[in-house]
Order: sequence, then structure tokens, then C-alpha cells
Amino acid sequence: MTATTTVRTTTPEGDSGRPSVDTRPAGALVSLRTFGSVLWRDVFVTGRELVPFLAQVVIQPFFMLFIFGKVLSNLGYVNGAQFAPVLMAGIVALNGFLGGLQNTTMPLIMDFSFTREIEDRLLAPMPIPLVAVEKMVFGALRGIVAAVLMVPVGLLILDNVSWPLAKLPAVFGVIVLGALAGAAIGLTIGTLVTPRRINIMFALILTPLMFTGCTQFPWRGLAHLRWFQVVCAFNPLTYISEGMRAILIHDPKMPSLPLWLDVSAAVLAILVFGGIGIWGFMRRAID
Repeated sequence: MTATTTVRTTTPEGDSGRPSVDTRPAGALVSLRTFGSVLWRDVFVTGRELVPFLAQVVIQPFFMLFIFGKVLSNLGYVNGAQFAPVLMAGIVALNGFLGGLQNTTMPLIMDFSFTREIEDRLLAPMPIPLVAVEKMVFGALRGIVAAVLMVPVGLLILDNVSWPLAKLPAVFGVIVLGALAGAAIGLTIGTLVTPRRINIMFALILTPLMFTGCTQFPWRGLAHLRWFQVVCAFNPLTYISEGMRAILIHDPKMPSLPLWLDVSAAVLAILVFGGIGIWGFMRRAID
């Protein structure tokens, strides 16, 4: 079993001096070991930037939980006993999904900028698609941490919310799927959008994703707003939010989508956007 790797080759005088892509056999074990080393390096760098990372993933969802779940409930605008569990599951799903998306997209944008920092990764002894997968896995890891951090925060802020320990493994599985789906979409955005257009793309993509992902309301509750229900059905985040509720909320008044459908939709999003993102990464890497 063989894999391909990239090596630096000598370029003629006057050439750009960039490494060219060469295919030489590299053992699968070497590729996997390199993959683990590169991933560990990224995790180690995150440890050194822990405070900015925590600020990025906690502040916005904290205030969303506080305002929507605590303030509006105390003012009587929402029914806290019914709304808090719905909101809690949705915000945890949102944090994992967006955490994976943003922490995959932004490093890619910087790596493919004029500094071409991605070239150091391309010289590693592992196939180029595996470099893209490493970027996606690292972004998903950050998304998982972002989602897990919001669980104790939400339990402290919101009343009438309890997550049984027996259900936490299933919840964690949905969080992992959500973070991977977000990272796959982030890989697609980061490789297909140029750095000078990323700000407007975030404005055009992130806000609709946040508010059509059923993070603050159940999907079936939109039956009387059919057009918006259809729009939400095309958002992968919807199935992560609904998957969380399918596990945690068993209220006949707030039925969720079946868990098998949520998991299937999340896996489909990972495969489709992951495939597109890897294709875009290859195109940008060899360009």
C-alpha cells in the first residue's frame, strides 16, 4: 500500500522558487505518523493561545443564552420551562458547528494568502488530501471543545434544564458530527473563496446559517411558516440542533426530527462538503 507525498525540488533561475508537487512513494504508516505530528503541533499552538480561543468561543453564545434564556424568560416574553431546554440544545449545537467552520476557514485563508504558509505543510511526507483532512479535523476538534464548554455554562445560566449522564455519550456523538460538518463547510469556504472576499462571504454565509439552523426553535414548530421550514431543511445545522433535542427532549408538544435522519443528514454534509473542500484544497495547493 503506497501514498504520495510532496517534496521540494530545484527550480530554474528566475522561477518563483515555490515547491513543486512531486509524487514519490511514502508508506501509509509514515503518512499517518506525520498526520498525527502535524495535528499535535496545531493542538499545542492552541494551548498557547488558550485565552483568545476561549474568548472567541464563549462570549457570543454566553450572551445568547443569557438574553434569550434568562432575561426574556424573567420578563415573561418566553416560557422559560419550555424554551430553555430547546435553546440550550440549539446553542451547544451552534457553538460546535460554527467553531468547526470558523477554525477551519480562517487558518486556511491565512495559509493560502500571499505568504503561502501552506507550502510548509505540503512538504510533509503525507498525501496532499491528508493535509486538507488534517485542517478539517483540527477545526472540528476546536468546535468540539467550543460545544463542550457551553454545557456547564448553559446549565449554570438556565433554569429547568438537566442533561442525564446516561445520554451524554449520544450527545457527544452528535456534537462530533456537528463539528465535523461545520469543519467540512469551512474547508469548502476556505479553499474556494479568495482572501479579499472572505469578509463579505462570512457576512453572507454565517448569519443565515445561524438563524436558519433551528438553534432557537424546533423545526416542526415551523409548520405554519412553511417556506421558512423548507429553507431551514437545507441547513446542515438544523439536523445537529434537532439531533440534540431528539436525545434530550421528550415532550410531545415539541417533537423533534428522528435521530436517524439527523445523523444521516450530518454524515451526508460531511461527505459532500468534505469532498468539495478537498478538491478545492488540491486545486489551490497545486496552483
